[in-house]
Order: sequence, then C-alpha cells, then structure tokens
Amino acid sequence: MREQSLAGQAAFAPANTADIADAMIVSSGLRVEVDRRRGRGAGLNPTGRFEALQRETFDDGWQTWEELPPFKTEVQVEKPRTAITRNESPDISFDRSINPYRGCEHGCIYCFARPTHAYMGLSAGLDFETKLFAKPDAAKLLERELAKPGYKVRVIAIGTNTDPYQPIEKEWRIMRGILEVLNKANHPVSIVTKSAMILRDLDILREMASKNLVRVGISVTTLDRKLARTMEPRAATPPRRLETIHTLAEAGIQTAVMAAPLIPALNDHELERILESAKAAGAAEASYVILRLPLEVSPLFRDWLLQHYPDRYRHVMSLVRSMRGGKDYDAEFGKRMKGAGPYAWQIARRFEMAARRFGLTRRSVPLRDDLFVPPDGSGVQLSLL
Repeated sequence: MREQSLAGQAAFAPANTADIADAMIVSSGLRVEVDRRRGRGAGLNPTGRFEALQRETFDDGWQTWEELPPFKTEVQVEKPRTAITRNESPDISFDRSINPYRGCEHGCIYCFARPTHAYMGLSAGLDFETKLFAKPDAAKLLERELAKPGYKVRVIAIGTNTDPYQPIEKEWRIMRGILEVLNKANHPVSIVTKSAMILRDLDILREMASKNLVRVGISVTTLDRKLARTMEPRAATPPRRLETIHTLAEAGIQTAVMAAPLIPALNDHELERILESAKAAGAAEASYVILRLPLEVSPLFRDWLLQHYPDRYRHVMSLVRSMRGGKDYDAEFGKRMKGAGPYAWQIARRFEMAARRFGLTRRSVPLRDDLFVPPDGSGVQLSLL
C-alpha cells in the first residue's frame, strides 16, 4: 500500500485531452484486479477527493494480491434528521426528493451520483457500489415531516439520485414503507428506477394511480444485453425493464421511458429503437439525458471505456467534449442534461422526431395535490429535539 499527498493536486479532475494516454495515466496503478471486482461496474477505487492522502494498492512481488478479498456489499445504517431533501435547481421539475439509500449496488459506470460518496470519506468507484448506506427510519421521518403544520404539498421525487429499488431493497424494504406513508396521506410521488423490483409494490402503486397520485419513469439505457451487463452489471436486463413498463401501464399507472444516458458512439444509435420498444410495451411519454461526467465519474468512465471499448475511446470522448465546450463535463444549468453544439442538436432533433412518430409526446397528467390528508402527527414533537 502506497500513500501520497493529494494537496494541491487535481487528481481526479476531468481531463481536457482526447489522448488515450491520459486515461491510462489515470488508471495506472489504481485498477483493481478483475477477480476482486467481478460483477461490479467500476474498475477503479480512487481515494475520495476530500481525503488528505491517496492510497494506492500495488503488487510488491510477494503474491500479496491473492490475500486481498473480493469486494462484497456492505450496508451501514444512516440516521438522517429528515427524509425530504430540498433543491432549487432551475432545470429539474421537482423541488424535493427522498433517497432511501446512499450508494447503489447496480454499479452503473456512468452514474452521476457517484461523487456523493466522497462526503462519506469513501471512493466514487467500487466503494460507491459496495459500501452502501440505508435509512431504515425514512418512513417514520417522512410521516413526521408531512404532519408538521404548514407543510405544503408538492410532488416528491424518488430515484433521482440512487435507485430506490436496488438489490438491497429486497431485504430492507425502505421504499415500500415510504410508499405506504405517501399512500395513506394521499401524497403525490414520482419514481425513477431501472429495476423490475418496483412490481413488488404494484398493490400500493395501483391504489395510488386510481387517485392520480403516482407516475413512474423506467430508465432504458440500451437494448443490447452485452452492453447492459457491462455498463450496468446489477441492474435489470433490458427485456425485464420493458416488461416492467408493460405491467405498470396495464395496471393504469402513468409510465414513461427514460433513454438515459445517451452516450455518443456507444448507445445513442439505439435511441429510436428504445423509444419504439417502450411504446410497444405501453409507455405514454419519453425523455432523454446526455451522458454526464462530473468530478470522479470522468476518470471512472474513461477507464471503463478503455477496458471494454478501447477502439471507440477517442471517438466517444471527442463527441462528449464537443457537447461540453471541450471539457468532459459542463455543469451549467440548462446545458448539463442535454449538452450543446451540433451533435447535441442532432440528438435533440432525432428524439423529437422519434417521440412524435411513436406517439410519445403526450404530457403526463399533473398529479393531484388536493387529496392530501396529513398524518395524525404522532412523534412530531420528537422532531424538535
């Protein structure tokens, strides 16, 4: 194990060059052995950006690699003070959200939420996929917040950061508890997921849909099983996601398809096929997001690209940077989701034409907020302590 100071270094800042050597330098000495990360998305586990020291594992010639255990999923309990997170971002449609979990076992290499693990002193790489945090008190906290005098009802978004139906939900059942609270209070909710596990809660979702209190967005990144397995190793397969859209739509639930993220020269050619397949499955509307590579996500994605699609590396990154002002990422509001420039314009036009052709331009019916019934208020006083 080697340690070196990160002071004054932008060790994991996005690169501005398309040279393959750049990504090789990023991954040099940091890539984790395949046997230790089998079934995971990231190949790196760099030290969090707020840490004073960078730790690097290396082979000292004494076969010590064999002594290192594989990465296994670990879950710690997190005790937040509130369940609802507020935001004022001008380019998203909600002002509040709930995240039942921190980190995500799906392991999607492109996940823009990876950098948030740095706030826990952990890596955005393999730690993000294996060292997870669960919030078992989320439903109780939510009930208290909804019962507070003066609470104003707005749609709560769930799944906008990490997936509420990632594999550990099967055991922890935090999302189901949250839905039970929202259903009882007649509170509107919007859910985004790429997991078929959402069908477990079809009974609650169907009841909420009958009162126009829920809509669901299913993320379909690719229809290519091989690409999906590599890029999103522990998420549902593409056919399962389409089946999920079908089942939700059949149950009368407002269901949309999200072609996200679109990665130039890797999956963006599938845009029309994704929309057509989702429409056939029952989706009523569609949206898309261009690949986002903030902070640590950039070197993680570039390393992944070099491992699995080295022949496309230059082309993919060149197109990404052409949409981000020559950088790996541009966080400016209004541009971060769709990008800018000729290639981004072309994707936008393709999406508009395909959505119109397949009948996916219908706007969702606004969820009702006039049915809200505050919880009985039990435990509200405790929240003041």
